[in-house]
Amino acid sequence: MASTRLLCVAVLVAASFAGPSVAAAAPHFDVTITNITKAQTITPILVFSHRAGVKLFSLGQSASVEMEELAESGYLVDLMALLEANPDVGEVAAAPSSLKSGESVTLTVASGDLYNQVSMAAMLIPTNDGFFAVVGATSSMGKPITIYAPAYDAGTEANDELCAHIPGPPEVCGFGEGYNPSRDGAEGFIHVHEAIHGVGDLAASTYDWRNPVAQVEIVRVN
Repeated sequence: MASTRLLCVAVLVAASFAGPSVAAAAPHFDVTITNITKAQTITPILVFSHRAGVKLFSLGQSASVEMEELAESGYLVDLMALLEANPDVGEVAAAPSSLKSGESVTLTVASGDLYNQVSMAAMLIPTNDGFFAVVGATSSMGKPITIYAPAYDAGTEANDELCAHIPGPPEVCGFGEGYNPSRDGAEGFIHVHEAIHGVGDLAASTYDWRNPVAQVEIVRVN
């Protein structure tokens, strides 16, 4: 089942995605993410609005199972359900498909006085457990901000760079293993990703990066 999660996540997310759910006149965040890597693909991106204090993760700490699923397979369903059940979260949205190098996507989530921050995350493939994230960003009404987001390592899987342990993309790694609950050999804590070193099946000359990996433009409307 672990190896099929990346396959099903795009279908599940696309099935539930019907464009921005916020009326044009209602307060909301418009969030535009651009993949600025040379050859990494970003799996369907999760974006949500929230009150101050809500965090997907903390650097130096162990990843939750839901974050491990995202970082190892791109699987969003459990994390979305967890966030939607949190009263400190306003609205949760997900992109309908993956984002290749140079591509952009815009997502909209409700804001208002209570939910005045926005966070996001998605896996990088091909990596073992790499992801990009922005946590707790905000902007003044009508004044866009731009954030250059780094990549993080979930610390839940050894970075062997072997396609057998990487869930895609299919043109690079086929459909290798996605989420695996074992954390044997992993660092055990979330940290800034060291990128691709060419120690396994991935050529560093193609798939390596130097942070950041995503450009994020956020504007608060109304």
